[in-house]
Amino acid sequence: MNATQAVRVAEARADFPILHQQVHGKPLVYLDNAATTQKPKPVIDAIVSYYTADNSNIHRGVHTLSERATVRYEAARERVRRFLHAASEQEIIFTRGATESINLVAAAYGRENVGAGDEVLITALEHHSNIVPWQMLCNEKGAKLRVAPINDAGEVVIGEFERLLGRRTKVVAISHVSNALGTVNPVGPMIRAAHRVGAVALVDGAQAVAHIPVDAPALDADFYAFSGHKVYGPTGIGVLYGKKRLLEAMPPYQGGGDMIRTVTFEKTTYNDLPYKFEAGTPNISGVIGLAAAIEYLENIGIENAAAHEHDLLCYATEQLRRIPGVRILGTAAEKAGVLSFLLEGVHPHDAGTILDSEGVAVRAGHHCAQPVMDRYGVSATTRASFALYNTREEVDALARAVRKAQEVFG
Repeated sequence: MNATQAVRVAEARADFPILHQQVHGKPLVYLDNAATTQKPKPVIDAIVSYYTADNSNIHRGVHTLSERATVRYEAARERVRRFLHAASEQEIIFTRGATESINLVAAAYGRENVGAGDEVLITALEHHSNIVPWQMLCNEKGAKLRVAPINDAGEVVIGEFERLLGRRTKVVAISHVSNALGTVNPVGPMIRAAHRVGAVALVDGAQAVAHIPVDAPALDADFYAFSGHKVYGPTGIGVLYGKKRLLEAMPPYQGGGDMIRTVTFEKTTYNDLPYKFEAGTPNISGVIGLAAAIEYLENIGIENAAAHEHDLLCYATEQLRRIPGVRILGTAAEKAGVLSFLLEGVHPHDAGTILDSEGVAVRAGHHCAQPVMDRYGVSATTRASFALYNTREEVDALARAVRKAQEVFG
């Protein structure tokens, strides 16, 4: 990294209050960003300002606080629309996270369009959130879940993916970036292949939006889902982008306030998009915080963040490969900043505990991707994942902590 980049990272780190602490007497090295990213001060300030100045329910009120809160909430929707390059704010649905976004599509689109004998195609890279909802739908409808395999590098075998597509395929649900291995899928060609057989395509973008500029219409994704907390925003807020014509044809996912136009005991008529899918009081502060997070990331530049994280990934891969007994899982040609590894003779949970004692926060487990673990014949890995505020010095601390784990366990 050159001096200019180093200065920018130092400036960014100053924006994240949580990073400036010690854990077990050591400076915190936070490398669990695939699980959740830390929040910069502008995001924290946006949430605090809402609760201290504008806290009120939205849409329904005629008083000043309600009007101000509504303006901030809908301005956030416009910010997300621009972030994904959606054609209309009506295509932006606020949810609790990528998991709820996928469940919404499985319930509202899937139940209407998937029947007995039909097929849903996913890949062996998926997070449980992009497996279980489709399993539930297939079990309910008598449909079949098909799974495209991955190779030893952790890449989807595209020939097999295309072979599994057919006239019975109704939905293709694929991750943009694997949370377990960091593999970046060629989602554009995969979406086009899905469309050739008449299927709709959903992309789980939870691990992508903080690292890859996303133009959902250019990808021609029918649905695109992500979570705020993985893009420097709050927890409990997410987004579903959907093509307007599909969303308009789908029934509501939940019933309650704000998703209705009229209610009688005999009949209910539903609200226009996007409100048809936003029943009840939403996570107003979360939406406002998400908008602040997107603005923060865009001011830095997603491409700049991605280049920095790629540098860290390459450097960390090089450093860990120098340590005898380290096995890296996931060596795809296209990877985001995720490094999953095994340490010979040391269980990942034990490795994670020793790393924590050295101030290094990583994730140890199956990463909600048990089929990926099964593919490699392991129960878990240790996973380091990078963000725009991480440094090469922190990678060095990771390598030292891995060597310490080796020493502790002989």
